[in-house]
Amino acid sequence: MDADGSVSDESGRRRRVHGMLKLYYGLNEEGKTPEQPQSLDPCDINGPHFDPELYLNKLRRECSLSELMDHETCMVKQIRSLDSDMQTLVYENYNKFISATDTIRKMKNDFKKMEDEMDCLSANMAAITDFSASISGTLQDQHAQITKLSGVHTLLRKLQFLFELPARLNKCLELQAYAQAVSSHRRARCVLQQYSHLPSFKGIQDDCNTIMEKLAQELRQKFRDGGTSAKDLSECVELLLQLDEPAEELCDKFLSHAGSRLELDLQGLETISLPSPTPNTDILEFIDRGCNEFVSSLCLVITSYQELFINHAQTGELLQAFVDDLAARYFLLVERRIQEEKGVGDNSLLVRALDRFHRRLQAVAKLLPGSAVPTRGTEIVVRAATERVKQYLSALQSFYMDSLTDVRQALATPRLSVAGGGTLPELLSSLSASILNQIKSVLASVHLFTAKDITFSNKPYFKGEFCSQGVRENLVVNFIRFVCQSSRQFCESAGDKGGSTPPALLLLLSRLCLDFETSTISYILTLTDEQFLVQVLEKYDTLFSFSVQVQGLIISQMLRKSVETRDWVNTIEPRNVRAVMKRVVEDTTSIDVQVGLLYEEGVRKAHSSDSSKRTFSVYSSSRQQPRYAASYTPSAPMDTNLLSNIHKLFSERIDIFSSVEFNKVSVMTGIIKISLKTFLECVRLRTFGRYGLQQIQVDCHYLQMYLWRFVSDENLVHFLLDEIVGSSAHRCLDPSPMEQSVIEVICERG
Repeated sequence: MDADGSVSDESGRRRRVHGMLKLYYGLNEEGKTPEQPQSLDPCDINGPHFDPELYLNKLRRECSLSELMDHETCMVKQIRSLDSDMQTLVYENYNKFISATDTIRKMKNDFKKMEDEMDCLSANMAAITDFSASISGTLQDQHAQITKLSGVHTLLRKLQFLFELPARLNKCLELQAYAQAVSSHRRARCVLQQYSHLPSFKGIQDDCNTIMEKLAQELRQKFRDGGTSAKDLSECVELLLQLDEPAEELCDKFLSHAGSRLELDLQGLETISLPSPTPNTDILEFIDRGCNEFVSSLCLVITSYQELFINHAQTGELLQAFVDDLAARYFLLVERRIQEEKGVGDNSLLVRALDRFHRRLQAVAKLLPGSAVPTRGTEIVVRAATERVKQYLSALQSFYMDSLTDVRQALATPRLSVAGGGTLPELLSSLSASILNQIKSVLASVHLFTAKDITFSNKPYFKGEFCSQGVRENLVVNFIRFVCQSSRQFCESAGDKGGSTPPALLLLLSRLCLDFETSTISYILTLTDEQFLVQVLEKYDTLFSFSVQVQGLIISQMLRKSVETRDWVNTIEPRNVRAVMKRVVEDTTSIDVQVGLLYEEGVRKAHSSDSSKRTFSVYSSSRQQPRYAASYTPSAPMDTNLLSNIHKLFSERIDIFSSVEFNKVSVMTGIIKISLKTFLECVRLRTFGRYGLQQIQVDCHYLQMYLWRFVSDENLVHFLLDEIVGSSAHRCLDPSPMEQSVIEVICERG
């Protein structure tokens, strides 16, 4: 710390000294004299017109004696400090001048030495050049002779190779170096054929042909034995082709030997795929073994076959039939093993196995583009997914019936006190929650088939029909129908057998079905549509309706998140419209513009003069009975509920998912109905405080100001928004509505 401090103090002192010198000489930071107007004051001690006499007279006249003495002391200190700094600066510059002089003297000596070395190097290079020229002149006469002798030496080496070729081939035959023997013979075959009219070359050619015929017989025998590896088998075929063996015969033999080896792989798979109560291997291990052994060997056979017989196009059909036949047997084993997967607890192992199975079959598609193997493999995956959905439906049905059995046992317990009113709601809540959780669990398991990292999930079936028909209709909708049918059967059995079904169970099932109709079914279908988006539909009218549902779901998702992520009990007093409501209006306006570019306007009902000024009370019946708005108190919930129910009896039923016509008004009506219905269902699941209810009033009034103009009948918007506000009021702990004038000011300002 001391060393760093001393260095810092020293550098600071030097900066101050340099600053004082620059100030003394009138220089700026760049070392230049600043362009400043010269001072004409004779009393300016730093000016060019400084007059000492006038300056002293001024000091004596204006300052007291003590001030004069202080001023003198200060000037003496400054003079001494300046002298010391000047002396230090001179010493420092002197040292630098001495160092620079030494450096220049040293550089002069170094350059002198370097100049002598360059002169020596130049002399050496000149001597080397002269010596090289002398050697070239001496050997110039012998260059042609050396070239001629080199050509003769090369020719003698070739002749020596030809004369030694029979012995070389015999040696390779003894060592079973067949590839080297064939290569050596191919190098000399053209020369021997060209000079076969000479007796010496004719004898060499006959000896070589005899040896190569013997080698070909050994290769044929090795090929017929089939005991070699696939690599050795391919090498035998390649050598026989180089020896001009018929390609068609070799094709049949090659596929025959390859089929024998693949048969062994299939037999090993068949052994571990035999039906048994407890399979020896899990599905993933089975698929891995099949891919690593059979599929890998099949790809190797295809690659080797194409490399060996690439110039024989007529042999392609043989390979196609060979691959299809073996693949069909392999697929039978795979399907038999997949059918043994009966459990529905964990779906990830099956999906991973199918993904690996489908992924490895793509290698066959790349090697053999015309093969039907990848398509048949995809069909197996599709059938496995379809069967899995059926198993999950059966599991859901069994779970539901088991849950009803538990409920019946609970109802039959003597300690049950139905009159107390505490047990039936608990049983209903438990049954509804368990069914919903089970459906969510099943959807999560089935969703693995459409995960992004799964290779077959991008196939058209899994993007369209599997999501819409397989999961939504065959699984979710069929289970809901099963619940309804089983409940109806309980009613029929109760009538036929004289009340064998407990009345409490019928009461509980009636409430369960009612809850399903009002909220659960809508929630389950919305959840299914969010997880499994339908993308492939056949009819254009279905596609049109689906596009409306998707747009409605997008806006519904925003509204749902805005309701679920807010604490409505402890919220602050509303001062503006929530941003999500502005976003809903903006998106709806944008959709209206886009649809208007493609479709006609459509027919609207006549709008009332105060459509944008419609007011909402805390009850859905307030439009008909405004005098009841102030009569709501926690002690009288029955009256308001009664009024709301009476109003619903005389209101036209709104079909949220009704058919959509091909015009802009119908499209926008469908989107807004889906969005507001989602808003209503989300509100029914929350509890509100006083300011939470007021915020809902503000948001609904803001939506009313803009959404009524998009729909065919403005009463749809009025009714749904009335229901939202009324539902919020029924679930409010302190239902104190906000004044309508305040609501209008907030919405107009927002």
